[in-house]
Order: sequence, then C-alpha cells, then structure tokens
Amino acid sequence: IGVGLVGFGLFFILFGMLLYFDSVLLAFGNILFLSGLVFIIGFRRTFTFFFQRPKLKGTSFFLGGVLIVLMRWPLLGMLLEAYGFIILFRSFFPVAFGFLGSLANIPLLSKLLQKVGDSSSMV
Repeated sequence: IGVGLVGFGLFFILFGMLLYFDSVLLAFGNILFLSGLVFIIGFRRTFTFFFQRPKLKGTSFFLGGVLIVLMRWPLLGMLLEAYGFIILFRSFFPVAFGFLGSLANIPLLSKLLQKVGDSSSMV
C-alpha cells in the first residue's frame, strides 16, 4: 500500500507540474507521498527521520513547501519543497547513483546499452 501511495503521489506531483503547477494536483500528490512514506517505514521512524537535529532545516523547508502548496502558492511551494527534499535526502543520492551505475552490469541490459551506444546516426 505504501509503495502504491508514494508512486501515485509522485505521479500527481509530476502531473501537477506538467499542468503548469496545478495546486490541487500538487497538494494531493504531497499528501499521498507523505502518507505512503508513513505506510512504508512506519509513523515513529518517519517522525524520527524528519525531526533529527541535522535534518531540521530540510524538514522545515520541505513541510513549509507542502504548507505553501496547500495555501495555493504552488510555484513557491514546490521550490521550497525541492530544496528541502535535496537537503533531507542528500545522504541517499550516492547510494541511488551507485545503484544506477550498477545497472550496466546486468547482462541483457549491458548488451542493449552497447547496441544503443554503437549505433551511429547519419542525422
């Protein structure tokens, strides 16, 4: 349930951004994303993640951005959320990029990437 809520939350956030920062879609996406996060890791762990002393700056920007989006200032709210998201998940980015780099070691995927890289276009 949690992964589905996070997925739908990210979908609504992306869709709200594509529709010129529609505040209703962005607010709905934020609520789904945060509730999915609670379902995935639990309420206590979510609370302790967001309210650790080193992450209070990122939490304030992220939750402040959610609040600003709910007050129908979507562009400013999304900018604040993005900054807060980057600060909050800064330690996770090297792990994610390492995982993406290891995808080239999968046999079928590496052959596909080699064929795409070897094809030369006359355009």
